Amino acid sequence: MKRILVTGGAGFIGSNFINYILSGRKDVFIVNLDKLTYAGNLKNLTGVESHPNYKFIKGDIVNDELVKYIFEKYEITHVINFAAESHVDRSILGSEIFFRTNVLGTNVLLENAKEFEIEKFIQISTDEVYGSLGSEGQFEETTPLQPNSPYAASKASADMMALAFHHTYGVPVVITRCSNNYGQLQFPEKLIPLMIINALNNRKLPVYGDGLNIRDWIYVIDHNKAIELVLDKGKIGEVYNIGANTEKTNIEIVKLILNQLGKPKELIEFVKDRPGHDKRYAINSNKIKNELGWEPGHSFETAMKDTINWYLENVNWWTEIISGDYRNYYKLQYSSQKMYV
Repeated sequence: MKRILVTGGAGFIGSNFINYILSGRKDVFIVNLDKLTYAGNLKNLTGVESHPNYKFIKGDIVNDELVKYIFEKYEITHVINFAAESHVDRSILGSEIFFRTNVLGTNVLLENAKEFEIEKFIQISTDEVYGSLGSEGQFEETTPLQPNSPYAASKASADMMALAFHHTYGVPVVITRCSNNYGQLQFPEKLIPLMIINALNNRKLPVYGDGLNIRDWIYVIDHNKAIELVLDKGKIGEVYNIGANTEKTNIEIVKLILNQLGKPKELIEFVKDRPGHDKRYAINSNKIKNELGWEPGHSFETAMKDTINWYLENVNWWTEIISGDYRNYYKLQYSSQKMYV
C-alpha cells in the first residue's frame, strides 16, 4: 500500500485529488497535512473525512518537528506536495509568505524525504515558472525557467531545489508543471469562480488591461488523473508538463460565463493591468502523453458548463467564503487598483 503524505490537501487541487483518488482506489492511505490558510477548506473533504484510509492533520509544512513526526508515525512512502501560496496578486502585495511556504516548506519536506528514504516525491509546480510566451510556441520541459512574479519565482526556486536533492542525495523527485486549473471547489479569488460569483450577484466583472492575456486551461480532474499516472508510473528525476491545449483569452472566458448565466456584457469592467502580467502561456504535454499514456478526458465546453453549474448548485459553499476573511482581501485589492487574478 502507498502511504502518501499529501500537503495542501484542503485546497482546490489537493482536495479534488484526495476525493478522486480515495473514490477509486483501496491501495493508498493518505495523510493530509494542511495549514488551513484562507484558501484551505475542510468542507471540500466532507465525503472522505470518515474514510478508513484517510487522516487529516492541521499544520505547517515549515514545521520540521511535525513533518518528521508524520513521516515516522505514518510510515510515509510517497509525498505529493500541493501545499503552496498560489495567488499571483497576493504575491505582488507581499512576497515573504510565498518564499516561506513554497521554498522553505518544500525544503523541510525534501530533508525528511531524504532522511526516511521514501519511494517518490512529487513536486506540484506550475507553467508560470517558464515566464511568458509570444504569439507562437509552447513551453517544453526543457524551456529555461524565467519566472516573472514573486509567486512564480518561489515555485521555480522550489523546483530547482527538488531537482538538486535528486541529483545530490538521490531523493526520488518528479516534478509536474500544469497549466491553469478550473473546476469545483476553487477559491473565489481566481478568474473563473470570481467572475461566476460576481455575475450571479450582478456585480462588475473586473478584467485586466485589454483582456487579451492568454492562458492554457485544464479541468482539475484531468490534472489529477495525470498526477495519479505520475504517482504510479512517472520516471524519477523527470519533469512532466500537463496541459489540455485549450488556449483562451481572459475576455473569452468572461464572455462565456456571462453568456451561460444569461447576464449582460455591460457587467464587464476593464481595469488597470497587473504589474508584470505575463501575456501568454501554452504548454506542450506530449511527454506525459507519449510516456505515460495520459490524455485529457473532458472538453473545455462541457467541463466549463459543469463548473458553472457547480457554483450555481453550491451557493452556501462560496457564500460562507466571501463573507469571511476573503472580503478584507477583496476590499484591499480592488479599492486601490481594482485588480483580479
